[in-house]
Amino acid sequence: MQRAAALLRRGCGPRTPGPWGRNQSSAAAEASAVLNVRPERSRRERILTLESMNPQVKAVEYAVRGPIVLKAGEIELELQRGIKKPFTEVIRANIGDAQAMGQQPITFLRQVMALCTYPNLLDSPSFPEDAKKRARRILQACGGNSLGSYSASQGVNCIREDVAAYITRRDGGVPADPDNIYLTTGASDGISTILKILVSGGGKSRTGVLIPIPQYPLYSAVISELDAIQVNYYLDEENCWALNVNELRRAVKEAKDHCDPKVLCIINPGNPTGQVQSRKCIEDVIHFAWEEKLFLLADEVYQDNVYSPDCRFHSFKKVLYEMGPEYSSNVELASFHSTSKGYMGECGYRGGYMEVINLHPEIKGQLVKLLSVRLCPPVSGQAAMDIVVNPPVPGEESFEQFSREKESVLGNLAKKAKLTEDLFNQVPGIHCNPLQGAMYAFPRIFLPAKAVEAAQAHQMAPDMFYCMKLLEETGICVVPGSGFGQREGTYHFRFCSGTFPVRAPPEKVVI
Repeated sequence: MQRAAALLRRGCGPRTPGPWGRNQSSAAAEASAVLNVRPERSRRERILTLESMNPQVKAVEYAVRGPIVLKAGEIELELQRGIKKPFTEVIRANIGDAQAMGQQPITFLRQVMALCTYPNLLDSPSFPEDAKKRARRILQACGGNSLGSYSASQGVNCIREDVAAYITRRDGGVPADPDNIYLTTGASDGISTILKILVSGGGKSRTGVLIPIPQYPLYSAVISELDAIQVNYYLDEENCWALNVNELRRAVKEAKDHCDPKVLCIINPGNPTGQVQSRKCIEDVIHFAWEEKLFLLADEVYQDNVYSPDCRFHSFKKVLYEMGPEYSSNVELASFHSTSKGYMGECGYRGGYMEVINLHPEIKGQLVKLLSVRLCPPVSGQAAMDIVVNPPVPGEESFEQFSREKESVLGNLAKKAKLTEDLFNQVPGIHCNPLQGAMYAFPRIFLPAKAVEAAQAHQMAPDMFYCMKLLEETGICVVPGSGFGQREGTYHFRFCSGTFPVRAPPEKVVI
């Protein structure tokens, strides 16, 4: 092989006589002959293929970033290359990524994060003292006074204490124990983690997880990944997407024939449906969970996003405790919050928390063990969560600016929600329920028979066909309702009302 390499080196360049009277081309030919002495090995088969991969992973679907979004990316590239379209940009209404669509960060949050990330700024007169105070407290709780260090698997202790104090204030004095707080990589991480512990059994004893339909696709994705059993209960579209306990009873009764219903997931305020549950509804759900021995998961990441004057956010934790010790001492509940939504919109920090109550002490140890596998959630995300639960208070230097910015964001989101609802209801063939909270609309579209036939001819779900046409003709990227679940024979799409300036409704879409 060394001889072959030497011959190849001599074979480079123009054909000139070599030192032995041969040209370099013939030297290269000899080198090639030497290399070919060794027989070529056949290429071995790949270990990982679609057939050999984990089938549970292959079953996972996540419509929010599915085929429609890939098509949106292709169209954006075409626009960049100068290809003419009926529009000049793609409006990404498929995901609640507020800052990507122009929402301005809250100044105080970013000031504290800047100080935590670069502590030399603590000496700068450009930063307010209340921001410096919070940054110092967070850094003193970090190893080496640095966000770059690992934290405890459950999260930085002082941040968990601040989360517990926030929950106590939010719930009018109902106590929260820092030991029940688990800081997470966004709310999604907490939901996935608790479901991992809850899922067990096989066959008819396999864990059944009740989820609302329509749902946020995280739930169906995690259920598929864990090979659990998805149990659908349908929200009442005719009654502003309300949750009816009789529908829960139907779902549980039917599920018991093929699985063990053990978990009940609630999203309040609703994603993608935008409803806010009444206190009476929450009481009914808690009683049902107590009656059926169900573990409650309360996804409350939109708790700051309530727009209707007739609605108010009620946490499951508060209502549970106010129902008395028979419930508060027995019903197992995990609730979730996040930095990504609300007025913050800090999706990229991946900050969140999970509060778990009435968890068996031995299960607490198992939960911490499972969290330890991923070492810890991002410490920067934990710091961002701390600022959400420990904002400026009256009398502090930053309070007025913080309050002004917070109210401005929430006010704009409320206006956009109302404008979205009104615009959709002006379009023939579209009906949108009142948007009471969260950041989304889930309007129903009434497709003509020819449109359904055309979709079938393209081997597409009718609402996917509609959304694809909407994207191609208007540049508006939304997600078909089939990605969230819907009653058979109905068609919808999810539209993120809070992440971009609302424009003309899609009344000119031809299908």
